[in-house]
Amino acid sequence: MEDSKTKLFKALTVFTMLSAVLVGAMVISEVKGYRFIGGGVSATNTISVSGEGEVFASPDIANISFTVREEAKKVSDAQDKVTTKVKTALAGIRKQGVADKDIKTQNYSSYPKYEWQEVTVSCLSLDCPPSRPGKQVVVGYEVSQTVTIKVRDLEKANAIVDGLATAGVREMQGPNFAIDDEDGLKAEARKIAIEKARAKAEVLARDLGVSLVRVVSFSEGGYYPMYSRATSVGMEKGIGDDSSMPEIPHGEENITSSVTVTYEIR
Repeated sequence: MEDSKTKLFKALTVFTMLSAVLVGAMVISEVKGYRFIGGGVSATNTISVSGEGEVFASPDIANISFTVREEAKKVSDAQDKVTTKVKTALAGIRKQGVADKDIKTQNYSSYPKYEWQEVTVSCLSLDCPPSRPGKQVVVGYEVSQTVTIKVRDLEKANAIVDGLATAGVREMQGPNFAIDDEDGLKAEARKIAIEKARAKAEVLARDLGVSLVRVVSFSEGGYYPMYSRATSVGMEKGIGDDSSMPEIPHGEENITSSVTVTYEIR
């Protein structure tokens, strides 16, 4: 009799512990489900609205890149030529107030230049080859260095480009005008887009005679920066000639964000 009571007590204890574990797991699962937007009971009645936000701003930086390319019989001579010309160009850039942190070597390359040289062969028989034999011979080396600079004072962009041409630089790209910190503009555009979507949802709910309950989903369509077209100096004038530097307007830029928001209604 005593053994039966003991067995019954143990069985009830095990059952109680298993029940507690099961209930705890269910509670944790429910809590996790409610941590996210739209968690819990699925909404059956919803409306979806979209909004678009647009922010305008003037560019505050100009990006310019230039390449110095030189050839010589010896690779060391070509490197010396490139180094000398780049140093001259950078000295002029620094005089315009560009900091070292805004000057970066984008690419440095060196490779041999080949030329096909035919070999003279004396041929007195009928078995002469149809073409003269030859081989590729290294006749020199080409070395190039590409440097990118970020100009923060837009008033000096034209002077920097002109100075590069004076220093003997023949390959240039830019100035390309942009906004240095786009993240703040993106956040502002997104905020405007969300506000417009909310206003649209409120009008729609009022017209339908329903109420907005909560946001059940949100999606962002991305950002669409619209940059003013920068003029390439090399296209406007022969770099290094005596004509005056063209005036390069930088205009205005805008960033657009689009969002879609779904609301539960009742």
